[in-house]
Amino acid sequence: MGFYGTLKMIFYKMKRKLDHGPENQAGRAPPPRQRPDLGAHSLELFHPTGLVPYPATPTTFGDLRAANGQGQQRRRITSIQPPSGLQEWLRTFQSWSGPEKLLALDELIDSCEPTQVKHMMQVIEPQFQRDFISLLPKELALYVLSFLEPKDLLQAAQTCRYWRILAEDNLLWREKCREEGINEALHVKRRKVMKPGFTHSPWKSAYIRQHRIDTNWRRGDLKSPKVLKGHDDHVITCLQFCGNRIVSGSDDNTLKVWSAVTGKCLRTLVGHTGGVWSSQMRDSIIISGSTDRTLKVWNAETGECIHTLYGHTSTVRCMHLHEKRVVSGSRDATLRVWDIETGQCLHVLMGHVAAVRCVQYDGRRVVSGAYDFMVKVWDPETETCLHTLQGHTNRVYSLQFDGTHVVSGSLDTSIRVWDVETGNCIHTLTGHQSLTSGMELKDNILVSGNADSTVKIWDIKTGQCLQTLQGPHKHQSAVTCLQFNKNFVITSSDDGTVKLWDLKTGEFIRNLVTLESGGSGGGVAHPRLQHQAGVRRGQPQRHRGDQAARARLRRGPEVRGRGNEGGGRGCGGGGGAGQGVGGEGVFGTAHQIKIRRPLLMPPTVTCRSIPPHTPPTPSPDTPPSPRKPGKACGLLGRGAREK
Repeated sequence: MGFYGTLKMIFYKMKRKLDHGPENQAGRAPPPRQRPDLGAHSLELFHPTGLVPYPATPTTFGDLRAANGQGQQRRRITSIQPPSGLQEWLRTFQSWSGPEKLLALDELIDSCEPTQVKHMMQVIEPQFQRDFISLLPKELALYVLSFLEPKDLLQAAQTCRYWRILAEDNLLWREKCREEGINEALHVKRRKVMKPGFTHSPWKSAYIRQHRIDTNWRRGDLKSPKVLKGHDDHVITCLQFCGNRIVSGSDDNTLKVWSAVTGKCLRTLVGHTGGVWSSQMRDSIIISGSTDRTLKVWNAETGECIHTLYGHTSTVRCMHLHEKRVVSGSRDATLRVWDIETGQCLHVLMGHVAAVRCVQYDGRRVVSGAYDFMVKVWDPETETCLHTLQGHTNRVYSLQFDGTHVVSGSLDTSIRVWDVETGNCIHTLTGHQSLTSGMELKDNILVSGNADSTVKIWDIKTGQCLQTLQGPHKHQSAVTCLQFNKNFVITSSDDGTVKLWDLKTGEFIRNLVTLESGGSGGGVAHPRLQHQAGVRRGQPQRHRGDQAARARLRRGPEVRGRGNEGGGRGCGGGGGAGQGVGGEGVFGTAHQIKIRRPLLMPPTVTCRSIPPHTPPTPSPDTPPSPRKPGKACGLLGRGAREK
């Protein structure tokens, strides 16, 4: 038994005597033990009147330093002379074996009075409270503390002054934030004056704030949203959310810019001559694509149309913005790369033989999916197709691209994972029963939503399905949009609900939104959580593209989220749209937009406009009224054709 093991045994023996006296808890005297022969040597304990008290439990850094032998040494009794024979007794004690020493100490403790045992405890207890952290260089001490969970760090900060200084280290909390996907520190003005030696950690504040928001999404009250009027009885086809602005696009040929704080419509962007079907937003720049075959670049602050981008010969169906360039995909089977500052078309990518449905762009490579069952990887600078990814047996509706892997979802019910450098298919993910309408990829985790009303969580490295979000609380209709972060998955469906799930366990947490009728749209984004939803209402679409496109189209109104316009983060499919950052939820519907804010945010705002109206009598040039989609045909509806 080592030194500390021996001390622990002695300490326990002394504590038991102080608590229960010489007898054990059952009230019986301890059994006799074989005692070593002490001979004529007996140790007379000193009365504690000459002691200088030493704290039993160090509460300050100075106490811990002292316990380590770095502060003042324990003062010994000097008021009386040592008893005769003490040194000889100690030599005899040292000559005994380990078990004999323990027996001797047991007998010694039994023969002591409580005040004497207390003195022994005060001498021994500090040996168990050595502050090894204070003995290390600061960098090494921080490295040791980095292995603690955040809640343990908060407890460690209460140990002593020095540990608190270490536990408040900003770089330490930045790493904790990075693990949680929090990318921005929280700088707040503190009212209280910090004590000397302590510094405020913005990263710690950001972590605590995010934890509170996550807790609020799990258990917080969902306040009723307010109502905003806009787009009248037309269908909202796309939503973008950036900072305190919301941008909604509609089949009424306009976009509207809303304040997410006040809920007021700041301005209406008028200029398109056809319905707006795709949009992107960054800072104060808005880009929209329309059935009038053009893209427009807008200034969100002034509402001015900066550029009108001509080139496509059919509806601009999808786009993806990266820094100063945007890539657009059209029903004319081409992709175009534009400079949004000059309005020039830099490159035209030709190779698909059917409408381009989704696109992703990382600044280096363009990945596109189309109705020709193909996924293509492009070098936009040379306008060459690097790889044609063949394998799907039906239309490609959704894409994800992280720079290394391409993930494609198709109407053939499968999801395929591709290597972007070689063009090889790494995995074919099977399990869904219908169209994969929305996907999101982060690191190696893929979450997919399907028209079969299920959501699955995959590991794309192994191809394994980790969780299937189902059960008694599952969606009752097609899943149209989703997003996730490290803790949560939010899904939205044509059944008019937005649901919150636990990413790790796959358990249902609660409904965030329940609408009166079907809808779509939803999202979770770092560093905060938000969600969106929509309803399936509205007048028939009036497509004002080319005559051939108008003749081909027979489908009902739909509202889509940012993902399917940008290439697959969330695919609309019918009735609603969603987009957002900053901890708020935006719900796009046929006639309404709803905003949901979590804890620590301004009051909830909801935008809504559902005026009573009588559907107009269709003219010969007006497509037939949309049919209500059935569960069997998921997003497309019975007899409807995807645009």
